[in-house]
Order: sequence, then C-alpha cells, then structure tokens
Amino acid sequence: MRDLFDAFWRAALSCLHPRVILWSMLPLAVSGVVVLVAGWLWWTSAVTAVGDVLERWTLLSSLLRWLDPSGGGALRQVVSPMVVLALSIPAVVVLTLLVVAWAMTPAMVERVASQRFPTLERRGGVAAWGQGFVWSLGCTLLALCVLVLSLPLWLIPPLALVIPALVWGWLAARVFTFDTLSAHADAAERRWIAHHQRWPLLGIGVVSGLTGAVPSIVWAFGALGIVFAPLFAAVSVWLYTLVFAFAALWFAHFTLASLARLREGTVPARAGPVPANPTVPALADPDAPGDMPPTLPGPPRS
Repeated sequence: MRDLFDAFWRAALSCLHPRVILWSMLPLAVSGVVVLVAGWLWWTSAVTAVGDVLERWTLLSSLLRWLDPSGGGALRQVVSPMVVLALSIPAVVVLTLLVVAWAMTPAMVERVASQRFPTLERRGGVAAWGQGFVWSLGCTLLALCVLVLSLPLWLIPPLALVIPALVWGWLAARVFTFDTLSAHADAAERRWIAHHQRWPLLGIGVVSGLTGAVPSIVWAFGALGIVFAPLFAAVSVWLYTLVFAFAALWFAHFTLASLARLREGTVPARAGPVPANPTVPALADPDAPGDMPPTLPGPPRS
C-alpha cells in the first residue's frame, strides 16, 4: 500500500511539469479533432436515427405521450441526444486511452526512468512496440465486447457507474502495465510483475476508471452537452487526456519501482521467491498468470 501512495504522489507532481502538459497536447489534438469531425458529420443523423428507433418503441412512446401534459414534449427532445451521448462515451474513452498509451506513455516512462532509475537496464527488445500495439488492440476489443454485453445492466443506476469503471480499470491495467514495462523489462519480468502485482495494478486502473467517470457525467448531463455536443465533447476529451496521462505516470512509477526491486532481489516474501535461475524462458504472453519468476543473475561461483 505504501508503494501505491508513493507512486500516486510522484505521478501527481509529475503531471504539473510543463513538459508533461505539453505532451498532453498531442493526444488532445488527435482525439479532439476526431471527436469534433465525427460530431459535425454524424451528430444530427445519429440523433434522428435514435429518435426514430425510440418512437417505434411502444412502451417509451406511450410513456412520453402520458407525460406530454407535464413536460413530456421537452423530455422527448432530450432523450435522443442523451442516448447518442451515452453510446459515444465508450468510444471516446477508448480512443483517448489508446492515444495516450501510444503517444505519451513512452516519453513519460523515459522521464521517470531517467530521473528515478537511471541505472535500470533496458531488456525490452526491438519488438516491444509492435507487441504493445497488438496487445492494446486485443484488450480493447475484449473490453468493448464486455461493455456491449453489459448494456442491459446499465439500466440499474448504481451499475451504470460501476461497470464502466471496472471495465476501464481492467483495460488501463492491461495496457499501461505492458507499455510502462515494455522498454525496460523482458517478457518473463513483465509476466511476473503483472501476476504478483495484479491487485495493486488493477486498483490503479479502477481508480483511474472512476476518475474518468467525472467528465462522462459532466458531458452527459450538462445542459450545454445537448446544445453544443461536439464542443462539449472536445472539452471532455481534454479531461480524459489528463486522467489517462496521470494514470500512465502512476503506472510508470509503480511498475518501474517494482522492476527495480525485483532485480535487486528485495521483493516482499509474500510476492513469491526470486530464485537465481538464469535460464527462465521468455513467454509470448506478457501477462499470462504463473509463478515462474524472471531471469535474475545468480551468485558468482567459486
């Protein structure tokens, strides 16, 4: 727990650095342009299509007609934009997370490593970026499938906030754990840290996911979000960028510290033994569960 809080405060201080703020402009520009263009091209047609579907929904149409004397007509104008916004939020979150992971995380990890762990050896290999790209896409597709399958549960108010946060937390933990370790850790070390630190890593992801719900709520329920939806979406993208940039820094401080302790042989006893077997095979899946520790140099033989 102390390591989590230590990484948290270091990440919070790193977010205030002008260089980190400047780095956040690239994901903001990419995601913001995509969201603004998509809203400009498809907002009206999407709202119209959703309104037609809702009008054919007998139960909802009857409810709105029953509410017409008490303001149901105004509610009818709000429901369709709200549904479009609700369906757009997952896509915006995923887009921002991936852009931050690919565009910002390598530079931020380099900064954390040079300041805190200048002697940490790089063992990632030349194929780490390509593996990270495939890994991120695979995890993202799985997370989107879970979100689609869980949509009926979103009708229950508490679950509408809990389920997305858990899914975003799992996705952030999988993506950022790989990306923050890809340059310095080999496959066996990534697998060992991802398995033995899985609960702290998931905790960082869930906290980040819950924090990411704040711009979603502002975007979905703000009155300006209905009238100026594309512009309000761009503001939300900026908030998402800050949240995921902080999450990437939090993961970087925590995972690199775990890697440094692992190589020094100072991991807690509850994390499992760290034998000095130098012939541990590298695994293709960096996050596959298992108890086999990474390669560590053994004591010199006489």
